[in-house]
Amino acid sequence: MFENFVEDRIEGDGATLFVRRAGPQGAPPLVLLHGYPQTSAMWHGVAPILAQTYQVICPDLRGYGQSDKPASDAEHAPYSKRAMANDIVAVMQHLGHDRFYVGAHDRGARVAHRMGLDHPDCVAAMTLLDIAPTREMYAGTSATFADLYWHWFFLIQKHPLPETLIGADPVGFWKMKCFNQTRGENPFSDEALAEYLNAFSAPDAIHACCEDYRAAASIDIDHDDADGGRKLDMPLLTLWAKRGVIETCFDALDLWRQRAAHVEGEALDTTHYMAEEIPSEIASRMSDFFARTPLLADAQK
Repeated sequence: MFENFVEDRIEGDGATLFVRRAGPQGAPPLVLLHGYPQTSAMWHGVAPILAQTYQVICPDLRGYGQSDKPASDAEHAPYSKRAMANDIVAVMQHLGHDRFYVGAHDRGARVAHRMGLDHPDCVAAMTLLDIAPTREMYAGTSATFADLYWHWFFLIQKHPLPETLIGADPVGFWKMKCFNQTRGENPFSDEALAEYLNAFSAPDAIHACCEDYRAAASIDIDHDDADGGRKLDMPLLTLWAKRGVIETCFDALDLWRQRAAHVEGEALDTTHYMAEEIPSEIASRMSDFFARTPLLADAQK
């Protein structure tokens, strides 16, 4: 995986992140953010394609993979999407990128949403994979959603309940949760899966992931409410799985149009892990979308 990519550890905003990166010098920068319970390895099929024309940066989010796992607090603030977004902005600025594109999946897409609100001058455009906005998903909870996305409600339970139960068999839990979202199929490469399982099995990683979800159900919603209805102003492409929970339980375009001013998107014939199921199509969709934004046009002048 990631042939010709450089591996770094770069200081974020209170956490040092493991980063994979490649691409032509002077090309437009593009940061790719992974989801739960994965690492930057989820981009192994997408990133090499995009790195032909972009400077591609793939970090492990704080709490995940080889990145730092800071101690949390009673408000779960170190694992708020604001804290995670601040890490990404700091890493990109360290690499000399004050303005960039964002492609993100799952939890990473929630980080991207907050980054677009907190740092609008940094984000030229974003592509978000298989999510609707967090606050609106919780507000629209139904019995069907709670049944299909049971982990949302399990992981937010008070420490150490989920940590103890997951820690008894982290590999079994990972496979149960993820294969459940792919209808029993395994779309993961052997190398990527080995990285996921090794990273997730560490007790501090299990705790950090739970804190990520606890933050989503509490402080992240507080941050959303404090925005006073402010919307994302950069172009947003949202793609979601036709055979997934977003399609089943929510009107993704309607919800995103409540939170963003310039939205387009559609469902694709995949399950949740779309970047690993159809990497060439995801890379093509991102590239075509970003090609319509000013950052790329400026870079080509």
